[in-house]
Amino acid sequence: MMGTHHAITGAAAWVAVTSTATQIPTFGWHPLGPVSIALGAVVCAGAALLPDADHHNATIAHSLPGVGKLATGAVRAASGGHRHGTHSLLSAVLVLGTALWLAQSSWFSEDRTGVVFIASAIAAAALLAFAVKVLTVVPGWCQAWAIGGTIAALISWLSPHQWDWLPLCIAIGWAAHLAGDFLTTGGLPLFWPLKFKAPRAISRTPVLKAFWSRGGYFALPVLGNTGSWREWCLMVPLGLYALAGVGLEVWRVMQR
Repeated sequence: MMGTHHAITGAAAWVAVTSTATQIPTFGWHPLGPVSIALGAVVCAGAALLPDADHHNATIAHSLPGVGKLATGAVRAASGGHRHGTHSLLSAVLVLGTALWLAQSSWFSEDRTGVVFIASAIAAAALLAFAVKVLTVVPGWCQAWAIGGTIAALISWLSPHQWDWLPLCIAIGWAAHLAGDFLTTGGLPLFWPLKFKAPRAISRTPVLKAFWSRGGYFALPVLGNTGSWREWCLMVPLGLYALAGVGLEVWRVMQR
């Protein structure tokens, strides 16, 4: 799935999980306030790009001169290459588990200061920058970092408790990314680092081989290849859904 589309799915997933608006269909599994929903949708759009940190030409690789390439190169080496470790069930479980643990632990100190607080603000700034750049809200990385840094700094100063949901936001964005790639022909190495190759009988069957490849990748390729017309057909309503969800929450804030 294309980077822009990953960002859209992340934003839509955040709205679906955290919003309880009656005007659009939502799950409302983790209800949040309007500011958290609107801001979190953008942060989650950036988080949905994180699994592709294993790719040398991903959005993250271009985010900072030199540093981005080093970071993606390190992730690529550690995860075994593109669409390996960071695209597995193991990575999803680890990210989700960490998010749940942080949510249950003393993620922030009582006075909202310290290393963890600073780290969360920096992470939020980066995710916001990734989102506004990949969604072409701004043309360049300088503007993207300026927007991400400014918003993160203002929120951290005026309402630091907003970052309480950041771990969950990253987990939802990560899961949305994997779900998107699972629906394309590339599929996912679900059981990495183990590789279960499809039996020859399956790999030679026209329909079945699309679900389980000889390389050990699994897929439900209803969207076809990355960037296909089917992928675009899904992204248009998802994008409108995310925009509607954010718009409704912004309207609620303005009505206060």
